[in-house]
Amino acid sequence: MSVSFRQLPNLITVFRLALIAPLAAALLHHHGMAALLLLFAAALSDAADGFLAKHFSWQTAVGAMLDPIADKLLIATVFVTLAVQGGVPVWLAAAAVGRDLVIIGGACVYRLRFAVLPVRPTVISKLNTLCQLLYIVSVVARQEFARPPAWLVTVLGAMVFVTVATSGLDYVLTFARRARREQSALREQGPRQARRSA
Repeated sequence: MSVSFRQLPNLITVFRLALIAPLAAALLHHHGMAALLLLFAAALSDAADGFLAKHFSWQTAVGAMLDPIADKLLIATVFVTLAVQGGVPVWLAAAAVGRDLVIIGGACVYRLRFAVLPVRPTVISKLNTLCQLLYIVSVVARQEFARPPAWLVTVLGAMVFVTVATSGLDYVLTFARRARREQSALREQGPRQARRSA
């Protein structure tokens, strides 16, 4: 397959990154319909680049790094913008953004000490992403159309917090387990090399 086609998922991911600024502007200026359309376009692009990469085996190292960055930046931007407006509780936005910072920080530390950490989204992580998206859409839709009902927005917010905490803890434990295994392997490798040199 040609190089240009292999880069198509990455181009779609770049398109999603380009949506972040106009989406934040739409939210700040209370253009709810435009914000919802941009959110839909972002979700569609996320599904499209994932499908193309997997179905046609167009995965690249750049895409593996760029795709989660685009998702996390978009979600973080929306949460922070809505929190500034008072649309979502500050503590919930802090929890959602903090989880991503912990994951990114843990992956960076692991890479500096050992190697690149291959992290695949878990079921709870995917559920968290879905809950975040549904919650954001419900908040924006309620601001624009007074729908869905407030109780549903509250329930979705609670689901976001529970899945944020659970998936964040799951990632931390995963990092810790792999780091212990790597550390043990390094300790065992030392005596072997000493015996060979002797």
